[in-house]
Amino acid sequence: MQNIKLLIVDDEPGILSLLKEGLEEASYSVDMASDGKSGLDLALSNAYDLIILDWMIPVINGIEVCHQIRKAGNMVPIIFLTAKKTLDDLVFGFEAGANDYIKKPFEFEELLARIKAQLKKNLTGDHILRAGKLTINSLSHQVFFDSKEITLTPKEFALFDFLVRNMDSVCTRNRIIQKVWETPSESDTSVVDVFVTFLRKKLEKAGGRKIIQTIYGVGYIVRERDLL
Repeated sequence: MQNIKLLIVDDEPGILSLLKEGLEEASYSVDMASDGKSGLDLALSNAYDLIILDWMIPVINGIEVCHQIRKAGNMVPIIFLTAKKTLDDLVFGFEAGANDYIKKPFEFEELLARIKAQLKKNLTGDHILRAGKLTINSLSHQVFFDSKEITLTPKEFALFDFLVRNMDSVCTRNRIIQKVWETPSESDTSVVDVFVTFLRKKLEKAGGRKIIQTIYGVGYIVRERDLL
């Protein structure tokens, strides 16, 4: 395995110790911080392949750390590892710029699988997708519609990219939650509807109001004809 560098930001010594030991055994290089300011300083001054971030940390909370990382233009994958568990918390975390969200208590094997999934995404090729007036760049996380850039959070981007790459096919809510959120298909899918609403508002501002259509009782579809 190439040298993959991770940053863990958590104020629980037991969690830090567990993660450092387990991830180093999995051949990852690990840096740690126990408060938000130290974590943010490390994130902005080093090149990490992925960040594991707690929400409720001292000095600067995890949400603000995530905001600041994204504001700096850093698109490093961020996984929230937190005791916050409600749908509102989940949406808030993704809107802050997180790529994934794992609730405490957690299984280390699940975290390891989520880390591998995020790292794999960054290695995939075929990163430019063009269809009609739409252009998606999966490396820079940029979306353009009719030459207008649409600024999306990482999770909004992942959802839109998935729908477009499955163009003219109906994507069920269960399939979306499996592929985009990488959680079991029996999980609550209401977060999908929330993020489709976010996406539609941003697309409408760029003139693409009819891009994502609802197939009632099933899921969503992007049709190529609506991108022309």
